[in-house]
Amino acid sequence: MPGPRPLLLAMPLLLAPSIVAAADPPRLPREDLLVRRAADGTPAPVRSAAEWGDRRAEIARGVESIMGRLPGPERRAPLDPTVEEEVDCGSYVRRKLTYASEPGSRVPAYLLVPKAALADGAEPVPAVLCLHGTDNVTGAGTVVGIGDRPNRQYARELAERGYVTLAPNYPLLASYQPDLAALGWESGTLKAVWDNMRGIDLLESLPYVERDAIGAIGHSLGGHNAVFTAFHDDRIKAVVSSCGLDSFLDYKGGDPANWLPEKGWCQTRYMPRLAEYRGRLEAIPFDFHELVAGLAPRAVLIVAPTHDSNFQRESVDRVAAAARPVFALLGAADRLELEHPDCAHDFPEPMRLRAYELFDREFGKP
Repeated sequence: MPGPRPLLLAMPLLLAPSIVAAADPPRLPREDLLVRRAADGTPAPVRSAAEWGDRRAEIARGVESIMGRLPGPERRAPLDPTVEEEVDCGSYVRRKLTYASEPGSRVPAYLLVPKAALADGAEPVPAVLCLHGTDNVTGAGTVVGIGDRPNRQYARELAERGYVTLAPNYPLLASYQPDLAALGWESGTLKAVWDNMRGIDLLESLPYVERDAIGAIGHSLGGHNAVFTAFHDDRIKAVVSSCGLDSFLDYKGGDPANWLPEKGWCQTRYMPRLAEYRGRLEAIPFDFHELVAGLAPRAVLIVAPTHDSNFQRESVDRVAAAARPVFALLGAADRLELEHPDCAHDFPEPMRLRAYELFDREFGKP
């Protein structure tokens, strides 16, 4: 099957992080994205899509310096999907399965398929990658309605609306415990991105999936996982992130204790290299301002509750404000949407319905 269009594979090989830090000029401003680096290294305005491409490429190199480098096609092992259990859920079937994302690593996941899509002569239907939040018990089960976490069952609800949904488990949570070091990964974040990209390969291989109508949705950990994955893979045409981000500068009030090794964003399952930036967060070579802008011109919905204790709504506003000029430059000024529900760190029903309506609109569902 055709491979994805990962957006970092074409980047040149970087030097070791310590050498890069010594040689590179200061990062371009995170809140002014219509600035690029000219050939002589000085800041220059971004006036066209091509010039934005220059800035985006620099952002991608910064991402790579922290997350690590995406592998090439040699790691794209046969998917070999293996169904372990199938449950009749009324209007859809739920399949518990594993697939090979790379040699030596099988990803546990749930695949939900509407029965109507399986009928003889049925047209292919859109699909959504459904990424779960932090859960060390059921993992991806939370988004298919397994367990006792309310307001997390978006994979199930989307299947009931006629979407094929795939919910892969996140590395180092619940039963999925890959040896990241042995597999050669520099961050759990990039391993999750790769697993998700391979999940999209799986969706594209299914005859009942509309290949050009694939979205991603997630809450909390799943919220930023959706953004990271869509930044790397433009097969994702619409993105919903609930309670998933704010600026690194503002995370947990900027408390330095959250930037120690194995704390916050610096955990093995995230990006351990970020611990090197403790006390100098402004030097981190990318931030969510740039990541969200890097999703343009695709449809994006960010849900940032007013009382979220993990991510500050005011910071999310600044992220969106920085990204909007890029969306406008690419003719998509109205495709970055932001909602502030009056709740804590949650994904309440009105916001989930708002997300589903975005997918319906983008993928032409009635």
